Order: sequence, then C-alpha cells, then structure tokens
Amino acid sequence: MNKVNVDPQELAKFGELAHRWWDPNSEFKPLHDINPLRLDWIDKAVGLSGKKVLDVGCGGGLLSEGMAARGAQVTGIDLSDKALGVARLHLLESQLQVNYREVAVEALAMEQPCGYDVVTCLEMLEHVPDPASVVQACAKLVKPGGQVFFSTINRNPKAYVFAIIGAEYLLKLLPRGTHDYARFLRPAELSGCCRNAGLEVAEIIGMSYNPLTKTYTLGRDTSVNYLLRTARND
Repeated sequence: MNKVNVDPQELAKFGELAHRWWDPNSEFKPLHDINPLRLDWIDKAVGLSGKKVLDVGCGGGLLSEGMAARGAQVTGIDLSDKALGVARLHLLESQLQVNYREVAVEALAMEQPCGYDVVTCLEMLEHVPDPASVVQACAKLVKPGGQVFFSTINRNPKAYVFAIIGAEYLLKLLPRGTHDYARFLRPAELSGCCRNAGLEVAEIIGMSYNPLTKTYTLGRDTSVNYLLRTARND
C-alpha cells in the first residue's frame, strides 16, 4: 500500500486536543453525550458480551472502553499516537482491557481478514480522504455473518446549518473547523459504498440534538447525523 488513507491536518487537529478527550465538559462533550446512545444501539443489535470487536478510529477510547465494559474483547485502532496515548493512560483508571494499536484499517484488513465478529467505525468517515476505502477494509475485517456499524453526517443544506454553523459557531458544541462539509456523506452514498464492499444495509437510524434540553436522541430523522448497521452475509 503506497499511501495511507489519512489527512495529516485532521490528525494534527485531534492530536492537539487529545489530552482533553476524557473531560466530559471539553470539546469532546458531544461524544460523551452520544456515547451511551450508540453503545446501547450496538449492544442491542449484536450482544457485545463475548464478541471480538474492532473499533476503527477509536480516538481516546470512549466507545472502545464502553464496549469492553459490556464484556466485549476490544481492539481499538487509530493513526493518532497522541489519542492512543490518552486511551492507554485511561485504562489505568478504568481497569478495563482494550488492545490499542496505531495502524491503518486498510493495513489491518490485509493482516487480519475475517478477524472480528463486530466492527465499529463511528464519527470517522467524514475525516478521511477516501471513505470508500475504509468501508472496504471494514468489510474485509468482519467475519461472514458479522456486523459493521458506521456513523457520519449527511450532506445537505440542513446538515451544513446544524453540524457546522450551529454546532461549531452558534452553540459552540465543537471547535471551529471540526468538520468539512465536502466530506459529508449522504446515506445513499454510504449505502452504495457498503454494497460495493459486500455489506448488506440492515438499518439506518438518525441522531438528533435538541438545543433546548441539550440532549441527543435516536430516531427516524437522518437529515443531519445518522448511524448505519450492515451485515456481511457471504
């Protein structure tokens, strides 16, 4: 593989904030707020206890630790050494078991094809140059009969207003420059990538934020944030 599927600016951006990853009142507050929702959704679909799980783009380890706490055997991968350093340090506090590795998902797919019961890739596709490559790699990594979970942001005027203008500038939920609208993916586009990779789309669900109650909910509205559950059936 000649070129790693990563944007150095994205790595640097999250690396600078890595030390604040586990602060629930920091720039990562939205991740802390949505983590129970996405964790419950995944657990309900697959039953995490006893499963061998790969968390792609694990960052500081919020989801990885959450799945480990539910009894999963978790490997978390990322290309940010700073984020992985924070993730490993937090294990000393949580006393959970997670295997963290600094490796590209494409490289791991060549190393461990069909190696996992479950693969998660949440809040990551909108930060890489070639999301289809990530989807292909995730499909290779999951065992036949296993499930792959994605989440990202829709690309439409409402998503631009809510995810960038609203979240980054007005409500200041996220640092300015967190997202690039051109990298947002419509559900139909992501579904197409999944089908091309041999993954069957089983469920698409939306995630909405209420600025008055400051809470997130899962539901039918996929116009901004959405999660997609797929299965490898070959």
